[in-house]
Amino acid sequence: MHNLWNNPGRWWAYMKRLTAPILAVLVSTGVTGCRVGPNYHRPVTQTPTAFRDLSENPQLQSRAASYADLPWWQVFQDSQLQELIRTALKQNYDLQLATERINAARAQVSITRSSLFPQVQGNGNFSGGKDGTFQTKYNFLNLTADASFQLDFFGKLHRATEASRAQLLATEDARQTVILTLVSDVASDYFSLLQFDLQLQITHETVKTQEDSVRLTKSRVEHGVATKLEVLQAQQVLDTANAQIPDLERQIAQEEDAISILLGNYPQSVTPGQPLVEQPLPPDVPPGLPSTLLERRPDILEAEQILVAANAEIGVAKAEFFPQISFTGSGGGAFGRSSAFSNLMSSQLGIWSYGAQVSQPIFTGGALRGNLRLANSQHQQALIGYRQTIQRAFGDVSDALIGYQKLHEVRTRQEVTVADLQESVRLSEMRYRGGTTTYLEVLDGQRSLYSAELTLAQARGSEFQSLVQLYRVLGGGWEQ
Repeated sequence: MHNLWNNPGRWWAYMKRLTAPILAVLVSTGVTGCRVGPNYHRPVTQTPTAFRDLSENPQLQSRAASYADLPWWQVFQDSQLQELIRTALKQNYDLQLATERINAARAQVSITRSSLFPQVQGNGNFSGGKDGTFQTKYNFLNLTADASFQLDFFGKLHRATEASRAQLLATEDARQTVILTLVSDVASDYFSLLQFDLQLQITHETVKTQEDSVRLTKSRVEHGVATKLEVLQAQQVLDTANAQIPDLERQIAQEEDAISILLGNYPQSVTPGQPLVEQPLPPDVPPGLPSTLLERRPDILEAEQILVAANAEIGVAKAEFFPQISFTGSGGGAFGRSSAFSNLMSSQLGIWSYGAQVSQPIFTGGALRGNLRLANSQHQQALIGYRQTIQRAFGDVSDALIGYQKLHEVRTRQEVTVADLQESVRLSEMRYRGGTTTYLEVLDGQRSLYSAELTLAQARGSEFQSLVQLYRVLGGGWEQ
């Protein structure tokens, strides 16, 4: 006994010897029966055979490849934007929370799955003392082990584990959705920042041009070939441009703050890369086959895993109606030392015991039926949510395709408008210098050109943002 107390290795070796027979009995009798409840089958969902509003590009409908198949670093070729996205993927707090939810879900699977195995607990009890009458010293050590094992004849424990694993997969898909959203948000905000930078550049150039016009007009007044009214009219255009600068600087600073937060940083300035006018646009953006959207969008995959978990919970609820069978076993040994005996060391393995317990619900006041109805309702909710997610996904793609096509047309037509106005201003300035028109015609042309250039910059930004949106709703951007 002295060696047993002072040698932890021998202690655990003895405990293993003590529990091994119990485990052998329990595991040998742990036969799993059938699993009640429905097995999961993906529900049949009617999806469109083609995306809407592609009649102008029918060849895109038949392509199996999709624009979303490209990883984000090939879609967004600006090196500065790529660096911002990489930083966001490392530091963004929403993504960190999504990762921790996966760790929690994985731990929950381990907890739920543990019920499929025998539960064993070891106990030790030591007592010692001295008998005052006989002056006898004694020390006793009792070692016992208890084990229990619930037979899963009706699949309750397996269904619960199935639901827990589905919840884990849903959590992993939710993290992919966070990645997809994060990449698209960083790209969209970045193109907004480039748009405001371009508009600020146009405004500064307009201010410089109008300052030259004001000086020229004042000079003409001094020479008697212009009026003070023309000076005031030129000053109005200059004042209008100057008034735009603080508002554009505000929007730039706020956009930089938004990007910084996405990157997990405190608000700070963001250095842009290529100007907006130099950003490349893809020659075409094939959406791919509609059926592949179900496998590419992580929010659809998440909704399906939630449906899988709800389906398994029906089996858990049904199994509650059936008997619950458990096996138990215990064993122990006692060791003692007493000065009253010549044999100071003795050990005796105690009695082994085992048993079985069966419990059958008889009357629960409707709790079991209510629990089953609840599980069925939650399954129906998950099914409706799954189908609704698919429907919304196709709506998102349709909106994004229409948006990208039409905003592309807006941008190209606005380019024509700006080119026409530039030529109009050039001709009006020539006519003014030649004395064949008033300065008001020149000012009207300059006002219209400045407004059109700002509109063109906005159209460029909107086109790139619509491209980002299309890439996102097609399910691209979550590959790392």
